[in-house]
Amino acid sequence: MAQDDWTALFPGLAQMPERLRDQLLARARVQVLPEGRRLFGPGQAPTALVLVLRGSVRVQQTGESGREITLYRVQGGESCVLTAACQLAYQDYQAEGIAETEVTAALVPRQDFDELVAASAEFRQLIFGAYARRMSDLFTVIEEVAFRRVDMRLAALLLKEARQGVVTATHQALAVELGTAREVVSRTLQDFARRGWIGQARGTVQLTAPAALERLARG
Repeated sequence: MAQDDWTALFPGLAQMPERLRDQLLARARVQVLPEGRRLFGPGQAPTALVLVLRGSVRVQQTGESGREITLYRVQGGESCVLTAACQLAYQDYQAEGIAETEVTAALVPRQDFDELVAASAEFRQLIFGAYARRMSDLFTVIEEVAFRRVDMRLAALLLKEARQGVVTATHQALAVELGTAREVVSRTLQDFARRGWIGQARGTVQLTAPAALERLARG
């Protein structure tokens, strides 16, 4: 792979016909976005497909009450299915994408996106394969929010995010992951602390009884 040829990061793109791959590399704009940068938001018209080369983008939605929920993340070597879906449907965004880390992304303009979808089976497979996988992820989110108690979901999240027994996150950040209110997370964490399962400091949660959290998470 040439220094500026990033197509090998994405399944199938390196096998595109050379003419189409050259078009993709020539037209896509590679940008480095700082942590916290908003890539797109509700009401905006999509202008480009986002292909993440490095870093992590969090796609989240905010309800009328102001409550936020994380829908999915786009990691290096993945395409953002929301940008693809909105371009295919010619619809504005209904969610926002935030750079969780410094992100390097290739932005494929709409005209080239349309041409590549029509001309390249490999490009179509990238788009629709990612869409199918992400739909499965979204169904999991819906199932979690609709059918599992917050305490069970929070226990599972703490276990997932812990590094050497410590989770570095604010109550608000945990609430966004779960799609609930910060106050609900705070009350649940206080209950965990009373049971001796966790200890808390500013911006961190220490797991003191991970086995108990595992039992709760499993139901």
